[in-house]
Amino acid sequence: MKYLTFALAKGRLAEQTMQLFEKIGMPCEEMKQKTRKLIFVNEDLKLKFFLSKASDVPTYVEYGAADIGIVGKDTILEEERNLYEMLDLKLGKCYMAVAGKPEMKEKLKTMNNIRVASKYPRIAKNYFDKQQTTVEIIKLNGSVELAPIVGLSDVIVDIVETGSTLKANGLQVLEKFYPLSARVIVNRGSMKMEHKRIMEIIDRMRMIIQ
Repeated sequence: MKYLTFALAKGRLAEQTMQLFEKIGMPCEEMKQKTRKLIFVNEDLKLKFFLSKASDVPTYVEYGAADIGIVGKDTILEEERNLYEMLDLKLGKCYMAVAGKPEMKEKLKTMNNIRVASKYPRIAKNYFDKQQTTVEIIKLNGSVELAPIVGLSDVIVDIVETGSTLKANGLQVLEKFYPLSARVIVNRGSMKMEHKRIMEIIDRMRMIIQ
């Protein structure tokens, strides 16, 4: 039996995912140890796990370096990789939103040529294209909340969980437009070759989250 390999987005989501895996009988004790190892193995079940930057998880899955990935819907939307999205794990719930200074709420309805800062340029552009609004997208990697405060952008497009960071900086949600949570993604070739094993795992996860 070949190994099934899982790519997990680093951080809190990986911890939540491993807790879920333990509940369905797929523990990986190696991951609990302090180590510099990059790949963790459950030899009994022929499973391998590795941690990756979230934005790289769909790439590993599309190219078959991982059979299965666990990553946020925001990353799936932004990366637009050729893979199967199989299950909403309902972990890390939040939403994508347009945010900015309160006075921008009314201006958004009439303004054109809006300058938008975001870590998610593809998602931002797709949203404003649907609104038939002309925008200039500025890609940022750090705290996007800074952009409208210092005048770099009119608004931002970002993930919002509680909105407390926005509020603390005099900003607010202007438009919510996409609910987000962690999803299970699967390589297309793996789904054909290991369909039964993969679907058994997904079905067990589905039973737990329901």
